[in-house]
Amino acid sequence: MFSKLLTFSRRQLHTIVSREIIKPSFPTPSHLKTYNLSVLDQIAINSHQPLVAFYPNLDQTCHDKITKTLELKNSLAKTLTQYYPFAGRVKKTEPAYVDCNDEGVTFIEATNDISLSDFLQQSEHEDLDPLFPDDLIWFDPHIRGDTEGVTCPLAVQVTRFACGGVAVASTLFHKVGDGRTTFNFMNHWAAVTAKKDINPAQFLHHPTRSINLPSIFSARSRMGCVTRSFLFPNRKLNDLKSKVTAMTMESGQPIMDPTRVEALSWLLHSRAMAAATKKSSGTFKGSDMIFPVDIRGILVDKLAPTSVGNMFLSIECRVTYERELEPHITIGEMRKMKVVFQSIPNLESVMQIFGQMSPETALETLKRIDECYIYTSVCRFPTYDIDFGWGKPVKVTLGGTIKNATVLMAAPDGDGIEALVCLEKEDMKILQNDPELLAFC
Repeated sequence: MFSKLLTFSRRQLHTIVSREIIKPSFPTPSHLKTYNLSVLDQIAINSHQPLVAFYPNLDQTCHDKITKTLELKNSLAKTLTQYYPFAGRVKKTEPAYVDCNDEGVTFIEATNDISLSDFLQQSEHEDLDPLFPDDLIWFDPHIRGDTEGVTCPLAVQVTRFACGGVAVASTLFHKVGDGRTTFNFMNHWAAVTAKKDINPAQFLHHPTRSINLPSIFSARSRMGCVTRSFLFPNRKLNDLKSKVTAMTMESGQPIMDPTRVEALSWLLHSRAMAAATKKSSGTFKGSDMIFPVDIRGILVDKLAPTSVGNMFLSIECRVTYERELEPHITIGEMRKMKVVFQSIPNLESVMQIFGQMSPETALETLKRIDECYIYTSVCRFPTYDIDFGWGKPVKVTLGGTIKNATVLMAAPDGDGIEALVCLEKEDMKILQNDPELLAFC
């Protein structure tokens, strides 16, 4: 046990009070010791996905605190027997498999000297960083927990606030799972803690197949950028959908009944482009849009929602000229590609396509994607079901995202969508004062 003091904005004092390794409660069977990564896993970016859930006023006594911590550790150990690769080790330089050696995951306890309500009201999104273990946040170039190129796929941290509120955070190595996997894990851990039933994780057993791609690091970072939250209530989203329908009808290519995510993604990108153009003294510079799509439920042979791994495909919408920002073009392309995805027979068909990718093609694709704006939705994920037996969280969010990336989540009160938007600081100042965007907030 040791103490480490970290200070961050608004005079908050964040103290790491303990660090422990939690191992699975039962050894992984010998026939499961090697977990092959799929082709989609292998081409995933070297990054970590940070997720945190906040719970108010849980601890009334020191005994309560100790009991809840022990419960979390014990339930994590039980959960790791099911999510056994998460307690293993994966080599970054040769990401073809996870050695499921049961070495365990890091469990950090920390305290913050202000109340949870003050933290949530006063903090900017970047102030979330200390809640995540070992700086494992997205594409941080100073990633810890990495010894000689060997990474533990998972780390967790529990932070207690002065009022007794708690933040439970996890960060998952992207090569072993996508965003859906991260949410599923947190829900599973919570259900085990609360002694509730839950659908088990589904691990697909992939054949040994190394595609020999170089380690892929994104050029994106958060340097010079800020992440801000925008709330769009359902009433305003309905107005936006009506506006989109009217605009597309005028174009002669009507989009009937656009979804909330379709309409909001279009609006956010058009306003982000307007901000970038204003910053450039009116010079429009096109930038494509990328929409990652969870394919578990849309392939012909559907996969279980609790399937573990990277199971998404991306829709790319080209935006070279300003006229291509019209909603009938953007949303029309999204819908066309979703139909294509729905015609794919099974996951193996997807693997075969990507398994033929050359290193040169992979790097060129990454370079192009790094210059795009990314819009991803987790609105249908079990976000506010993460109940450790303390009631549902008052807030669930991700660590500050990366440049030109937007995550759409269910609003905390269930009314509408919360958009986490990361842009360069100057672009964000313009966006935060954009009347065409604020009209729907």
